[in-house]
Amino acid sequence: MLNYETIPEHCREGIKRYIENGIIPGDFLQAVISNNLVKAFSLSDHINGNRLKDYAEFLYWEMPMDAWGSRDKMNKWCEHKGLDL
Repeated sequence: MLNYETIPEHCREGIKRYIENGIIPGDFLQAVISNNLVKAFSLSDHINGNRLKDYAEFLYWEMPMDAWGSRDKMNKWCEHKGLDL
């Protein structure tokens, strides 16, 4: 079971749906998952802009390696419906 506690509350459901069901999240989370720091920062709100380190740690320590790192990996994860294989 993944620990979503480090993700700001208003983004937990989006990242959870992505990981578990392969549902594409909003633009900010897409940038985070695709490893696009500049875009993630430009799309962040006043909470997420200060929490990008938390997202990086969550990606590295919690998310499956096949689920993040590039837009291609993100799209393939969604094609396979996330953990609902």
